[in-house]
Amino acid sequence: MNTDDKLEIFLVSVPGLEAVLCEEAAEKGFREPVVVNGGVTIAGDWRDVWRANLELRGASRVLVRLGAFRAMHLAQLDKRARKFPWGETLRKDVAVRVEVSCKASRIYHKGAAAQRIERAIQEEFGAAISSEASVSIKVRIHDDLCTISVDSSGETLHKRDHKVAVSKAPMRETLASLFLRQCGYNGTEPVVDPMCGSGTFIIEAAEIAAGLKPGRSRHFAFQELAGFEPEGWERLRAKGTSTTPTVSFYGSDRDPGAVRMSRENAKRAGVENFTEFQELEIKNIAPPAGPAGLVIINPPYGTRIGEVKSLKPLYQALGLALKTRFSGWRVGLITTADPLAKSTGLPFSKTSDPVSHGGLNVRLYSTDALK
Repeated sequence: MNTDDKLEIFLVSVPGLEAVLCEEAAEKGFREPVVVNGGVTIAGDWRDVWRANLELRGASRVLVRLGAFRAMHLAQLDKRARKFPWGETLRKDVAVRVEVSCKASRIYHKGAAAQRIERAIQEEFGAAISSEASVSIKVRIHDDLCTISVDSSGETLHKRDHKVAVSKAPMRETLASLFLRQCGYNGTEPVVDPMCGSGTFIIEAAEIAAGLKPGRSRHFAFQELAGFEPEGWERLRAKGTSTTPTVSFYGSDRDPGAVRMSRENAKRAGVENFTEFQELEIKNIAPPAGPAGLVIINPPYGTRIGEVKSLKPLYQALGLALKTRFSGWRVGLITTADPLAKSTGLPFSKTSDPVSHGGLNVRLYSTDALK
């Protein structure tokens, strides 16, 4: 692995939030960020791949393009896969799994295509194939062009490995960070979540304010690739300093179990000293002392008409509490249905494109500072 090579790096995004991830990549100093379908491309070397995994909060995965060739049929795919320079990236002593997608191509059977590539890696290069391997080769056959990439992340990047306890239908950390960014949050203001669940928004906001790197606690697939430099990686991990935020972050929930989970997760993340969680009904929420900031909420959703109707009183109570007590605060609300958002009575100024969360399409409804 030559760390000086210029690579094509693909940051996988939650569909609908590619532009928000591109903004983050540019802010973090990654070169040539460009929005494409499903993510963002950047240019860089292997150290940029490491840093993207370590520092980017909104990326779901970081893929590295290894090469491409034309293949009109399975015999041609087999022949060219056997000549592919697997040894430049893979190690013979590390097992690999292969994932194939086919679209608008003469090779249309992804299982047969995967079998050919697996055999090439095993017989020509000498690495084992395992469905449990953390190193994944992603093959995309589109319009007869076979593009080969390696997933440098391993497990999806929302798994920060310092949040163990989760509530029902938890918000993924990657998605939470992008919603926070869409709300204009940059780490300098307090954040309140009155339906905090397992604490994702509050912990994510606190980590941003403290300058903590999202990938600091976990292992990545790139650590098992050829030419990985442990010393260089440790220097990168140690680079930069965390700070103590000048504001605090507040979560509440009516469920005592959720409050307990949030506290445990905050402690594991190292942000317990500037986060507070309490058991509280929506009707009793009030702003903390100090400057105004952002209220962000991911309330229960309704998927059917009857469910939407039954949830309206909750949304109305939420809107009333915010309108009467949170003057000067901005609000970000994530929900599935316009009628639910409108039932809060809040003056939403922006509505995002739909984003998939837990199999449902949700939108972020946001306000300017409440009057």
